[in-house]
Amino acid sequence: MNEVVTIQADTKQRILDAAEFLFAQNGYRGTSLREITGRAAVNLAAVNYHFGSKKTLVEAVIKRRLLPLNSIRKKRLEEVKAAADRKGKQPDIKDVLSAFIEPTLKFRETNPGAEHFFTFIGRSFTDPDNTVRDVFVRYIKPLFALLHDTACESLPDHSSDIMFWRLHFTLGALFHTMHICGHLKTEFMNIKTRMDADSLIDIMLPYITAGMKAK
Repeated sequence: MNEVVTIQADTKQRILDAAEFLFAQNGYRGTSLREITGRAAVNLAAVNYHFGSKKTLVEAVIKRRLLPLNSIRKKRLEEVKAAADRKGKQPDIKDVLSAFIEPTLKFRETNPGAEHFFTFIGRSFTDPDNTVRDVFVRYIKPLFALLHDTACESLPDHSSDIMFWRLHFTLGALFHTMHICGHLKTEFMNIKTRMDADSLIDIMLPYITAGMKAK
């Protein structure tokens, strides 16, 4: 019985890995179930058994990475807010942004296969098809609400609308960075560059913090 469960778990994992890789390379619409089953070395019945449809499969691909990452970011944001409350101060906006951005960029380096996931998510925001974005937004929405509320506490002189849009600019920079990192090897636009997550964080945080604080 345990052997059957192990085999089924391995099959499911191979399908998820194959789908994640191919979605990153070709996009959701550009990837067929036949290509996924071929890379995973399983038959179509296995995909139907474990996931039921391509749309359910893409949701599983997103949930597998995003829910653990969301949990880390939520904990970090709550810690920043709690620390500020204990001191009777407003949360520092740089700490708020760091709580969201740092785990995101480091997740790519510390989780096998996460590079493909970030490439996949990054390209989905330039894809005319809404399927992936709709699923992603549904799972990120509660975390974004926490990020927005905490950022508003940090900078009470700015309106909620301003904070909303500046956080969207922040997410845009983050998604673009994720997308570029997924395709970048040694050169981009004839400029040679290679940075790890810590180096990117050191560059990105002061830049975005200044934008959030701007009058």
